[in-house]
Amino acid sequence: MESLKSWSLLLEYIILLILFTTVSKGSACDAPSSPECFRRTAEAPDYRCEWSMKNTTVKCDLYIDEVRVRNIARTWYKINEKPFQRLKNRSVKIWVEAHIGNSRCASTNTSVVLSHTVKYEAPKHISMSWLKNNLSLSWTASEKHPAAAEILLRRDAHRTDSWGKITTNTTSDTSMHHVLVENLLKDTVYQVQIRHRSTKALNPLWSDWSPVVIVPAELEQIPEVTMNITLSNGTRKVVLTWKKMPHAAMYSLNETQSSNGCNCKKIRDYRINTTETNYTTFVSYSAVKIFVNGRNAAGSSPPAILQIPAVPAAELKICDNTLLNIKPKKKTCPKWFELQDADLGLRSVSDTDIKDYVRYLYFEHKCIDGKPWTHTMCLFYQKEGAPLREPQDFIAFSETHNSTNLSWKAIPSTDQRGFLTHYSLCSVKVSSQDERKECHNISASVMKYRLGNLTQETTYRVSLVGVTRVGEGPEATVTINTLPEKPVNVLWKLCLLFLFVILTTMCTCILKRIKDNIFPAVPTPVIPDFIPYQPESQGFMERKEEVDELTLLQLHPEVKSVPEDAEESAVLAGEWEEDTDEDEDNERWDSRMLGGSSDECLSPGSTEEALRSSREGEMTDVEQLDNEIAMLIYKKGLVFDVKTDSL
Repeated sequence: MESLKSWSLLLEYIILLILFTTVSKGSACDAPSSPECFRRTAEAPDYRCEWSMKNTTVKCDLYIDEVRVRNIARTWYKINEKPFQRLKNRSVKIWVEAHIGNSRCASTNTSVVLSHTVKYEAPKHISMSWLKNNLSLSWTASEKHPAAAEILLRRDAHRTDSWGKITTNTTSDTSMHHVLVENLLKDTVYQVQIRHRSTKALNPLWSDWSPVVIVPAELEQIPEVTMNITLSNGTRKVVLTWKKMPHAAMYSLNETQSSNGCNCKKIRDYRINTTETNYTTFVSYSAVKIFVNGRNAAGSSPPAILQIPAVPAAELKICDNTLLNIKPKKKTCPKWFELQDADLGLRSVSDTDIKDYVRYLYFEHKCIDGKPWTHTMCLFYQKEGAPLREPQDFIAFSETHNSTNLSWKAIPSTDQRGFLTHYSLCSVKVSSQDERKECHNISASVMKYRLGNLTQETTYRVSLVGVTRVGEGPEATVTINTLPEKPVNVLWKLCLLFLFVILTTMCTCILKRIKDNIFPAVPTPVIPDFIPYQPESQGFMERKEEVDELTLLQLHPEVKSVPEDAEESAVLAGEWEEDTDEDEDNERWDSRMLGGSSDECLSPGSTEEALRSSREGEMTDVEQLDNEIAMLIYKKGLVFDVKTDSL
């Protein structure tokens, strides 16, 4: 009995040992997952089988029914369709067996029809954009037809939140799948993952999930850009600065310039992306447009459009007519541009496309230190003609009784057909057929004019035409009516009159004071009142004055005659002292009259005596008294001035 008992214990030990060995071997080989075999598209020639396992260094064998593929060192295997031609359209069993040393472990088997199974690659090249509060997602299409899609979403600011799932079908074009996710917040940042599968395959498989994609908020504002242009030696330096925009990852600048940098290639758009908030470029004298916008993965902001006009046409010279026959210099880039509108819109043309009556802008530039430098720029007509259209928007305004203001816009450059030399402005009265037309030549750069010298309350017809070197174009006309002359306001007249009187009075006072200071007044002599003598008897008053005979005595011939110069001096001296002598004589006469004696009057005898004594004085003092040439003779109140010429 004891021996049997010992044998049973030994048998149990052996069984446990066998079981332990089997468990140890099993734990060393982890079974792979059930494999998936598929094509990437319905038309793909190859199949791909995939599985997963913990230990990726383990080698595996792939079984497709009786076909065995040995020692696969990866977790996938790509096989060509040819070996499986007889198997692709029927159900087959697929499994994977892993082995480590003598240990083997197999996955569960799966029954599939290989030609019915399609699994797309994970979505690639995902793009996004906001349409109000709806998010548009696009990615590269695996096939032309639509696909089913699953989309996971959550807010980027709440990464611990669970994902929200949306299942939908895509819309497709030839190369892209499109999905519109509605009712989101466009100013919020989201995280997105996408997977898709075929809607045409009989056994479609979901693709792998795409990597997590960040969807930024929408950029709604236009960048605030400032521009500074510096003109320097044939080139223009343009410095752009702008404010940093929220949610913008970079900034895009699209520069369309006629000079296209420093080469002579065909004009193209010049685009750069930058993370800075400033940009410096150099452009030629031609018109340039620069677009600046903020960008992120969800799209771009509305662009800020910066217009850099060409050098004003008024400052450009006229090209030589032989320009087309001149070969451009080496290392220069000739450019021809058709001027399409008044804002110098440019269209590039070649020198073989030059037409008659069309204005062109020609310039040559070359590259100096990487900057386009324009050294020749001019306007060109191959052949000129008269304008096709009249000046635009010709109007009259602010009419008065004798004038009016006129304004107009230039003839479009496409209709000028030549260089305008001037405008011709003519006016004529409508009321009369015989009135002469008055015309004025106005500079081609002027757009306003004041027409004067008109007649009040008259209707005029005013015409304006553009003139080239070939002739005049159509005329623009306007009819004006001058106003009646308005009377000046009475109150205004009174104010002016009052002001004139005040100013005149002030000026008179000022001038009088100045005159008094410069020319003082001569004092007026004081003459006492004359009291006539009253005779004692009436008989004396009735006495009449008698005139005795006047005796003139000639000078003695021996007396030396007075020179004529001395005579004139004596006359002047006599006139100067006449008033004084007369006053003294009057005083003496008054005293005699008051004396009341008629005997004191001069008698002929006394007169003779006086003359004699005077002659004797002259004889003695003739050289000292050269100016004494006349004698005063008194007779009964009468005074006679006798000169030597009358003797």
